[in-house]
Amino acid sequence: MAELSGASDRGATVGNHGIGQHLHIYLMSNRAIYILFHFFEIFNTIFLGHKLRLFSFSSLLAKIPFRKMAIPNLFRRSDENTRTAWGYSFQWTPEHLSGEQMEPMKHSYDRLADECLTRLNEISPPPQKALPRTTDRGAQNSKTGKEKPKRDLYLLLRDNADKDDKLAELWNQVNTVPDWVDWDQIERGQEVFYRYGIPALNALGFESLLGGMGAGRIVETLARTGGFSAKIARHRMFETTQFVFQVTMSLKNIQPGGDGFASAVRVRLLHAAVRARILNLAKTRPDYYSVERFGVPVNDLDCISTIGSFSTLLVWLSLPRQGIFLREQEILDYIALWRLVAYYLGTPTKPFESPEKARKMMESILVYEVNPTEMSKILANNIITSLENTPPAWGSRGFLEATARWLNGKELSDRLGIGTPGYYYYGLVLGYCIFVSLWCYVQRTFLYLDRRHIARMRRHFWKIILDEKIGLGEETKFDFKYVPGYDLTTEQGGKVERIKQNFGIELLGFLGLAGATVTTAAMGTIGYVTYLRAQWGWKLMEM
Repeated sequence: MAELSGASDRGATVGNHGIGQHLHIYLMSNRAIYILFHFFEIFNTIFLGHKLRLFSFSSLLAKIPFRKMAIPNLFRRSDENTRTAWGYSFQWTPEHLSGEQMEPMKHSYDRLADECLTRLNEISPPPQKALPRTTDRGAQNSKTGKEKPKRDLYLLLRDNADKDDKLAELWNQVNTVPDWVDWDQIERGQEVFYRYGIPALNALGFESLLGGMGAGRIVETLARTGGFSAKIARHRMFETTQFVFQVTMSLKNIQPGGDGFASAVRVRLLHAAVRARILNLAKTRPDYYSVERFGVPVNDLDCISTIGSFSTLLVWLSLPRQGIFLREQEILDYIALWRLVAYYLGTPTKPFESPEKARKMMESILVYEVNPTEMSKILANNIITSLENTPPAWGSRGFLEATARWLNGKELSDRLGIGTPGYYYYGLVLGYCIFVSLWCYVQRTFLYLDRRHIARMRRHFWKIILDEKIGLGEETKFDFKYVPGYDLTTEQGGKVERIKQNFGIELLGFLGLAGATVTTAAMGTIGYVTYLRAQWGWKLMEM
């Protein structure tokens, strides 16, 4: 794999064809605008002439890999291998996995973590009738009235690894860095996330998490924790966001012993705890959870899908639908980062050996695993309800629904029961996409701006996540507040009336639309003036 020097990569120009190419690629993400700008090229040719044209729209079409992108292409030629899943079209190959081939992964899981959890529970028993969690906040000693020491599964594993063979096996496994890890590449992969920080967060919230509720099997596990009710879904999303920040904050964070590394091990053991809890409940009441129908809770396929939602979905679906296309090296680096995270989590890493394998795995999952249920609708709408008019985005329900529909497409959004807002909100989302895509392209074009932007995003995001009023208030140790139980499920939350305190993210939509309007007006004026000058020039020549 070719190495990149910092200056040559981070100071690279915007693509091989300049800003004009990326502007066109973005505009083609919306079919109506695609047609509009196709006519603009005709106008450009007729009135400005070939010598004054800035770029050729038609010649650009042949240079864009449409089959790998979530872009509607009016000129696509479909064949017997063309597949379309939830608005995403691609070519099916023998390397893609069928439903039958993925079936065994629904029943395989991280057995080593399960065995180690049993050992850790013997060393430090969890509170009775409670899920073995990483911390027990607020737990008090009934005799002294003092808060009990926090139970940290990561520290328990670390401190007892030399006393038990199984614990030693897990500890040695996660601390052994695989041969395929290139730390320079991992660091570049971390920077990719912050280079496209705002649209990346938007993608995680509205496609990876909200859109991910379309995976009906996984939803069955999430619903049984009660953790995605309307009242606490926002908190759960912030916990997930903290995890993403920790594994991308710095290279030291994700190396053995770092905060991101420790969080990954905690989440791995937490997955084992959830799995054990649900399976134990299912033994005494078989109708509580069907292993035959849904697979083992938090199985290998579920974990692969989750890693994919943080990586491949962003690369080939979420960011392109916001007008952002990663460079080839950025894709290689970002997939490599999440392959390492998958390794720490006990998730099979083979599907992430290369971007091509990762993309084909994502496409296979889209075809066979995304199948929304009634519970999917409940959880998806609870996410929107929990985020409505809340900081730091302060998005109205209409804007949130328009964003969800923009990123997930009409078909999946309809199946998830997402509301249909007015065209006004779609206009704001379009303006937002124009603003953030051009902003990101300009920032990444210049090395100095790129370095400042990445550093600023890291500081700003972490400050928000730990803010007492806006975020979590403190670093979470990834404990579930609601324990899976026979009578515990997730119900549809009612709409909550919250006062919108500022424009928030919708202001970006206004700025983007205003900028696009001014630019279009300026281009039209220049074209019309040029046309008039040409017309009068011809008449003078005739005289």
